Amino acid sequence: MSQSRAPRASALVVVARLAVALVGVASVSIPTSLVAQSAPRGLTAVPGLKVGHFTLAGRPTGCTVIVAEAGAVAGVDVRGAAPGTRETDLLDPVNTVPVVHAIVLAGGSAFGLDAATGVMKYLEEKGIGFDVRVARVPIVPAAILFDLGVGDPKIRPNADCGFRAAAAATDGPVAEGDVGAGAGATVGKLLGAGRAMKGGIGSASITLPDGLVVSAIVAVNAVGDIIDPATGRVVAGVRTEDGKGLADARTLIRAGASRPSARVGENTTIGVVATNASLTKAQATKVAQMAHDGYARAISPVHTMSDGDVIFALATGVRTDAADVTTIGALAADVMAEAILRAVRQSKGLPNYPSVRDMTAKR
Repeated sequence: MSQSRAPRASALVVVARLAVALVGVASVSIPTSLVAQSAPRGLTAVPGLKVGHFTLAGRPTGCTVIVAEAGAVAGVDVRGAAPGTRETDLLDPVNTVPVVHAIVLAGGSAFGLDAATGVMKYLEEKGIGFDVRVARVPIVPAAILFDLGVGDPKIRPNADCGFRAAAAATDGPVAEGDVGAGAGATVGKLLGAGRAMKGGIGSASITLPDGLVVSAIVAVNAVGDIIDPATGRVVAGVRTEDGKGLADARTLIRAGASRPSARVGENTTIGVVATNASLTKAQATKVAQMAHDGYARAISPVHTMSDGDVIFALATGVRTDAADVTTIGALAADVMAEAILRAVRQSKGLPNYPSVRDMTAKR
């Protein structure tokens, strides 16, 4: 009897010592110089980038322009089934154009792609573009989201909208919420627009102790709900029948809830991640791919048949040392998820589309 108890006692001692060791490790303070810092500045935390919005007065819609006057290496990854894009083929690593000069995110469905024309005009007037000897051609990829169901669908972003957004671009803190491409964005449309909430545009960034910066901006107009990855809880999304609570799209799907037939392309989340690192086009494309993990963490369901989800990646090359693509891509997913949360939390809502703030006030 005493022999059988001895091994158990020894095991308990080992466990106790291990617990003490773990507590000791947990109590060790980490110098602040080794801790990455999240910055409120957003995408423009990456030197060399500017962001400008223009919001139309006639209805909630607009465009957002990310300007890289000195050029930036770019990649793109399209995951949604109903995308609306421009100049994405030239970002393929096998193609020759080395850099882009701006990225446009716009509302207005495919009509909104016209905003890129105005951005090209603005950049051309400033002498910015790809030198083809007889002219400088600004390279301006773009992506759009569907917001025609919010207000008068005849009012949508055009070339003038793009020009004004580019002219308004600054390297200061990024405006968020109901501006630019996020002005008419909505979320939680699994059971139709009648039980949806207001989306918006958000931005976030992180700076590592060694100076590496990774940032994101995103216009959130998803079919799915917005989830806080830290808690797993729904922040914004499809509402209950009385409109006072959150139904949770994940629960509805698992329960086999009947829902309206999905309308292709009437949603979409579009965004940009950026870094001050030096990347090739192939590496930038990989970072854009990895950044979609941020969508998956913060949107459910995501990449659906009714979304045209797109992420562009930009690298300004301020840092010239060898880039750690895995680290940059992982951080891109983190800041993208944070930007998605900021987009809905900074919104003030619209009639029939309450914001997170509105729903919180009802509780």
